[in-house]
Amino acid sequence: MPVLAVNNRTVHYEDAGGVGTPVLALHGTFGRGTTFAAVADRLRPEYRLIAPDLRGHGLSAGGGEFGRDAFVADAAGFVTALGLEPALVIGHSLGGVTAYQLAARRPELVRALVIEDVGAVTDVPVVAQPVLDVTGWPRTFPDRLAAEDFFAASPAPDYFLESVVERADGQWELLFDPLDMMAVQQENVGIWWDDWLAAPQPILLLTATDSFLIPPEHAAEMVARRPGTELVTFDATGHWIHRQDPEAYAAAVRTFFESAG
Repeated sequence: MPVLAVNNRTVHYEDAGGVGTPVLALHGTFGRGTTFAAVADRLRPEYRLIAPDLRGHGLSAGGGEFGRDAFVADAAGFVTALGLEPALVIGHSLGGVTAYQLAARRPELVRALVIEDVGAVTDVPVVAQPVLDVTGWPRTFPDRLAAEDFFAASPAPDYFLESVVERADGQWELLFDPLDMMAVQQENVGIWWDDWLAAPQPILLLTATDSFLIPPEHAAEMVARRPGTELVTFDATGHWIHRQDPEAYAAAVRTFFESAG
């Protein structure tokens, strides 16, 4: 897994490789760059997916600030460090907010955007429960089975289990600090219409019929208020569209990027 220094922090990232057009992919809260693996496979050879572990997630450095400015600065630093500008950008959930804020605040760095299942408002009443309380989550598990049991009742067990790895002593460790994740979630809650409307690039908004994060009324308002926004809604999928239907997801992304030029 490649490593890059961005804003005095160590950032680990996944790189699908190849000679295709680079695409920056930003994951959601509790995730890591590996979450896009199935999509990366389906976008090759035309596109080369590059997916960092965001601050506090995966193998990247934790601690410090978790506000919106920090995530946007990291994304900007990552784009410029790898010479991706103007970049094609995919953002899921937390990464989606970061992506359209990057596009609005540093428009020269972004060519086109795919925003997956997150709104211009991430606060109540649009999102019924914008923060998941994880303060009591364990950092370690005695074995893999214990971790599987713990996450079995979660909405996406496989997604969370990607962030559980075996240590040298045989224990299984959660790669993120639950207190960091509380800060990440709380700082991501807000009304971000100004950023959504200011982004000048073409945007593809992906939503799901079973999403718990963005109701159809809010998605429709996002499209109506912002010219240059396309909307695709996936049937029988939830918040993690890129994992639940990677084939259709990749097809929609490819079609959009081809039209965006």
